[in-house]
Amino acid sequence: MRVENDMTNETWGRVREILREEVGQNNYRNWIEPLEFAELEAGVATFLVPTNFMGNWVERNFGDKILRRMIELGEKVSRLVFVVAETGRAKPAAAKAANGAAPAAARARAESEELPGAPLDPRFTFDSFVVGKPNQLAHAAARRVAEGGPVTFNPLFLYGGVGLGKTHLMHAIAWEIQARNPELRVVYLSAEQFMYRFVQALREKQMMDFKHLFRSVDVLMVDDVQFIAGKDSTQEEFFHTFNALVDQNKQIIISADRAPGEIKDLEDRIKSRLQSGLVVDLHPTDYELRLGILQTKVARYREQYPDLVIADGVLEFLAHRISTNVRVLEGALMRLFAFASLVGQEITLEKAQDALSDILRASDRKVTVEEIQRKVAEHYNIRMSDMIGPKRQRSIARPRQVAMYLAKTMTTRSLPDIGRRFGGRDHTTVMHGVRRIDELKVGDTQLAEDLEMLRRSLEE
Repeated sequence: MRVENDMTNETWGRVREILREEVGQNNYRNWIEPLEFAELEAGVATFLVPTNFMGNWVERNFGDKILRRMIELGEKVSRLVFVVAETGRAKPAAAKAANGAAPAAARARAESEELPGAPLDPRFTFDSFVVGKPNQLAHAAARRVAEGGPVTFNPLFLYGGVGLGKTHLMHAIAWEIQARNPELRVVYLSAEQFMYRFVQALREKQMMDFKHLFRSVDVLMVDDVQFIAGKDSTQEEFFHTFNALVDQNKQIIISADRAPGEIKDLEDRIKSRLQSGLVVDLHPTDYELRLGILQTKVARYREQYPDLVIADGVLEFLAHRISTNVRVLEGALMRLFAFASLVGQEITLEKAQDALSDILRASDRKVTVEEIQRKVAEHYNIRMSDMIGPKRQRSIARPRQVAMYLAKTMTTRSLPDIGRRFGGRDHTTVMHGVRRIDELKVGDTQLAEDLEMLRRSLEE
C-alpha cells in the first residue's frame, strides 16, 4: 500500500505541474495548491481539502481535469473524493470502498452544508482587473476589504453603470477572502437570489433556517441590491439580516447601479444603513483605461495562441471608438480573436472595421436622452417640463412614451437610468412605454412615420 501511495504522490506532483500551466497561476494558487493527496484505494483517489466549499468547487470545476491527467499518467483511478482535512486525517477509511456508502454520504453532507451562494467566475480576480483613474478608489477599497483584518468599511457599497466592473470587483473580493482565509463562510449572491431564497423559506415554513443561514456567515455579498426596492417583506428581512451581521462585526459588501440615496422605493432606514459605510462610485472608463483593458486581454490570449497578430493602431482605434461599455469593448475584441483564429490572418485596421461594423455603428450614436426629449417635445409641441413631469393626459403621455422608446433604441442607457431622466420614473414604467410604442407602430402609420422622422433628425 505504501508503494502505491508513494507512486501516486509522485503522480500527483506531476499532475499539479500540468494543472499550473492549464488553469493559470491564480486558479492554481487558490484551488489546486491547497489539495493534499491522501490515498488511492480501489480506484478512488481521496484528497484532503480545508473546507467543504473548496472540495465542492474543485470537484465541479477541476475534477474532470485532475481525473484525466492522473489516468494519462498511468494511475488506475475511476473517481475522486474530497474530504475535509480534520475528518480526512482521522478517518481515511471513509473513502475506501469504490462504491461504498461512506464517500457518497461525505459528498451529500458537503452539498447540504454548502452555503446558497451564486458561483464565482474564475476570470474575475484582482489579477485580471485593470486599474485606472475611474476605478482606482473602488479597487483600493475592494482590496482593503479582501485583505481581511479589522472591519473598516461596513458596508462597502460599490455602484456604477453597466460594464464598469462592479461584479468583477465583487467576485475578486470573494476569491481573495477565500484564498487568504478559507475557513471563513463567504456568501455571494444577487439581490434577486436573496429574494428567491426568502420567498422559498416562507413557502416551505423554514424561516428559522433561513435566518440562521444568512446570519451565521462571516462575509455577505449582495449584487444589484436595487432589485429589492419595492419588495417590502424582502426589504424587511434584508434589513434585519444586515443589522445582525453588523452587530457581529461581520463584513457586508453591496453593489448597485446607483447610489443608495437614488434607489427609488428603497426604505429610508435601509438607505441610511447602506450609506453608513464607504460608498464608492465606479466612473465611466477613460481612453487610457480602455486601452489598458484591451492590452491585458491580448496579452492573456497570446499565452494560449502565440501566433495571434494584431496590427499597430487596432487597439487604439477600438479604445477610441467603443467608449460606453467595457463588456461591448471586450466582446468586440473576442470577435476579432475568433476571426483571427478561424481565418488565420493578421487583424488589420481594415479587417477590424469590417468585422465590427455593427458594433461601431452603434457606438457612433452620440444621441443623449436629453436631446431626444427636446426633439420629441418640439415635434409634439409640448413643454419639456411636461415631458418629465407627472401629467398623464394622452397628449403628453404618448409623446413621453415615444421619447422613452427612442431613448431605449438609440442610446446605451439602462431602463433605470432612462427612468431617472424622465422625472425619476421606475424602470417598469419605461419598459411599459417602450412596449406600447413597439405595439402601436405596427398598425399606426402616422406614429411609424413620426418615429422614423425623429430618428433621422436625431442622427444628423
